[in-house]
Amino acid sequence: MVIFHGLAILGLFFFTWKLFLITVALYWATTGLGISLGYHRLHTHRSFKTPIWLDYTFAVCGSLTLEGGPISWVATHRIHHQKSDHEGDPHSPRDGAWWAHVGWLLFGEANHSNTVGMSKYAPDLAKKPFYVWLNNWHWVPLVCMAVVLLAFGGIPLVLWGIFIRVVFGLHATWLVNSATHMWGSRRFNTRDDSRNNWWVALITFGEGWHNNHHAHPTSARHGLAWYEFDPSWLLLKVLRKVGLVSAVQVAKLDRSPVAERKAA
Repeated sequence: MVIFHGLAILGLFFFTWKLFLITVALYWATTGLGISLGYHRLHTHRSFKTPIWLDYTFAVCGSLTLEGGPISWVATHRIHHQKSDHEGDPHSPRDGAWWAHVGWLLFGEANHSNTVGMSKYAPDLAKKPFYVWLNNWHWVPLVCMAVVLLAFGGIPLVLWGIFIRVVFGLHATWLVNSATHMWGSRRFNTRDDSRNNWWVALITFGEGWHNNHHAHPTSARHGLAWYEFDPSWLLLKVLRKVGLVSAVQVAKLDRSPVAERKAA
């Protein structure tokens, strides 16, 4: 972590708009497709179905974030939902904001490569050899990407496309664990401290609408109001229209009495 953060800071001295735009595109492909759509809404909650080749593509994109393989990520998140902000939650701010953000990774149990142990929480993924392989070798796609970026753009592109992108993506994802359980509004009275946080949603492709998500965990749509910007949901609508996703689950909210009276 120290090395990655140090090289990310070094990369800022090589800034160009070309490097920035390439990094934004890679960030969308890895954190947007890989984490938000893949690891989270598809692999963890199965809120939609997609062809196996696209399913696996999302999983590989997720591994490019340095957040571990699909089995360990999914297992950790499922445990979080089962015990959210209660004893046994891997990353609750009730144990401290720093712990929720990154301390649980640095000083807690290291399960990134514990495929066997985490498989009991993700038995659906553990049945497929591809997921098992990717969980065991989750760092391989990132190394391959670094080699490709080095060949095409040299050290500056590696610093931006790998180190700056990964560090920003890690903190963005960690903010869902920490900030959205501390700051924001609560539309639903859930058993945890989850909150809707607009600025976390902006940098995580809609994952910041966390209270909505904890109230309706299998919903593929997290931004449940028109003003709750949810890029991952917008992309899912496009993918559904072109036939690449199906069986999309969306929370069905009861209309308010005012809305019902107006409709009548």
